[in-house]
Amino acid sequence: MNMRLLATRFTQRGAAAIELGLLTLPLAAITFGTTEFGRTLHQYNTLTKSVRDGARYQTTQAPGAANTLKGRCLVLTGTAANNGTSCTGAALLPGLTLSQITICDRLTCPGTHNLQATGRGVVNLVTVTVAGYQFTSMAPFFMPSFTYGPISVTMPQPL
Repeated sequence: MNMRLLATRFTQRGAAAIELGLLTLPLAAITFGTTEFGRTLHQYNTLTKSVRDGARYQTTQAPGAANTLKGRCLVLTGTAANNGTSCTGAALLPGLTLSQITICDRLTCPGTHNLQATGRGVVNLVTVTVAGYQFTSMAPFFMPSFTYGPISVTMPQPL
């Protein structure tokens, strides 16, 4: 056997294991970071879609605080089902509560939502807001937990 080939074989032993060990931490950081970023986007998307659905539903309802529970339940659980005082069903997102969801219409917020002037006349508005929702990271050393800013949607309500 050639001595030069034999010497090269012995000096390269363990090099692949060392390279794998050096790359494991950066690869894990990329993997966990990407996963947590994806969870963040999923939760934000779920919140925005549910707030939009709640606002769309609330525009078809009579104004007033007595008629907002179904809209708030729609945002919380994805369905308007309730037992008269609270929603039936599980929350769409972990940690989302009914107290974080507010609905403002022409009777509950008359100064900002009643007969608002537009280029085509006046309209009544409905605003659905989720405030204080906390994203809890599963890997806080790669992506910290944080609170989403208020997520709200305002739509016109037929007169």
